[in-house]
Amino acid sequence: MEEIRKKLFELSDEKYKKFSLSLLPETDNLIGVRLLILRKLAKEIVKGDYEKFLNSKSEFFEETMLKGMVIGALGKNATVELIEAHIKEITNWSLCDSFVSSLKFINKNKPFYFSFIQKYLFSKKEFEIRYALVVLLNYFVCEEYIDEIFNILEKIYLKDYYAKMAAAWLISICYVKFREKTFEFLIKTKIDFETFNMGIQKIVESKRVSKDEKLALRKLKKPKLNG
Repeated sequence: MEEIRKKLFELSDEKYKKFSLSLLPETDNLIGVRLLILRKLAKEIVKGDYEKFLNSKSEFFEETMLKGMVIGALGKNATVELIEAHIKEITNWSLCDSFVSSLKFINKNKPFYFSFIQKYLFSKKEFEIRYALVVLLNYFVCEEYIDEIFNILEKIYLKDYYAKMAAAWLISICYVKFREKTFEFLIKTKIDFETFNMGIQKIVESKRVSKDEKLALRKLKKPKLNG
């Protein structure tokens, strides 16, 4: 880890660090290395003793992020144990989303990973739930799984902001890909008003949604219930 940590500091970009801190105000252990550079470094680590790196303790944000990217770069060689261990290290939305976007191998074994994320969807931990929801929006918004996604959204319990925002993001992706089905879902759903309204907002922010659609969607927004 020491050698990689030294390299990360050499690759640090002060302007990028300041930008990242503005997006992650509660994160104080940033080095400031761009994502493209981290992904390139992950591919290099996979060629060597990646197990030693993954088993070492992370002290900086980029080290944790890099571990997630290494797991993604392992492809079919990434074990469930590695994924489960890394999920425990996720402490913010950026670590979560970058990790999930690296797991392209999910596309080759969707039934297995759909089953795998169920325990995280119904976790009580904010970033475990977000992890599972971001997996859904990245890899499962398709004809085969769209109805199951709606069923999950109805059943899942969301109380924390970043979990709610992931659900809203998922709803917006569903709408872009399955307009009629998602509109019907929005009319009938009983999900909490905050997640619902966040979902509407994410949809209307999309450039792939027409002005008329946005007008109709805004009319669906729910008022906050007193008490």
